Amino acid sequence: MRYLMILRFIIIALIISAAGYNQEAFSLNEKAKKDDTLVVAFIPQENPEKLIGDIEIITEYLQKEMGIEVKGYVTQDHAAAVEALRNGEADISFMGGLPYVLAHNIIGAEVILSEIYRGSPTYRARIFVLKDSGIEKVEDLKGKSIAFADPISESGYIYPLEIIVEAGLLKRGDDPNDVFSNVYFAGGYQQAIQALANGLVDAAGVSQFADLLLTPEQFEKVTWIAESKPIPSHLVCTRKGLDKERVDAFKQAMLKLNQPENKHLLKYVYSPDGYVEASHSDYKSVEEKARQYGFIN
Repeated sequence: MRYLMILRFIIIALIISAAGYNQEAFSLNEKAKKDDTLVVAFIPQENPEKLIGDIEIITEYLQKEMGIEVKGYVTQDHAAAVEALRNGEADISFMGGLPYVLAHNIIGAEVILSEIYRGSPTYRARIFVLKDSGIEKVEDLKGKSIAFADPISESGYIYPLEIIVEAGLLKRGDDPNDVFSNVYFAGGYQQAIQALANGLVDAAGVSQFADLLLTPEQFEKVTWIAESKPIPSHLVCTRKGLDKERVDAFKQAMLKLNQPENKHLLKYVYSPDGYVEASHSDYKSVEEKARQYGFIN
């Protein structure tokens, strides 16, 4: 477990120091204090430049529904999203299950909504490779290079690692560099799988839907060789102490996206089928996985 314990301390240090690298969030927070603005953080699981345009559209919708000013921004990474909730630079954040359970245990964040995607409240992690690579099974990855999304991503790191563990190439908590020639954290699903499609790495451990973020030409180049057990979907959570009326207003505005007249707006919040109410108990399996890998006690 030594490697992941070291990684855990690095991640906690990143969470504590992330605010120093997020001046946009700081300025938004100052505005929130002055104008009673709701600030929403978005993680960069796809191209951040695309997300910026999406944020403008979805925050405009939220403003109309809630009757208050809503501002959004893209965080540097998952750790920065957790830190933004911790210090009040964001009131609400979109994130995956692993960063959420860390945020819940470290700073008291609470999940309020989860995604339904392709008709399911769960999804899987997959290991993708190039079709012409000659890599046909997990055991063939030994000595190869791999890209993951983020060190505190469930489908972009921990669950792909579990695939490697179940194949007998690695013991839980050991350093992945003992198996792979190089291990990279690309910053998001799209960045990791594009690194594979562009021939920069031999494999990518990411969400099962990451290949949908490729161009048609890139999509034709990749395939997958293994997938994880089901993972609870990505979610929306709030910082500790956020006013209940504001939480309820935001939740109801998001649930209205499920209505036929609003469904076209879902493509601006990571393109799920819709959202459902959620509680911490829905993420107990991720919390247990985080404990097994030493991320929380």
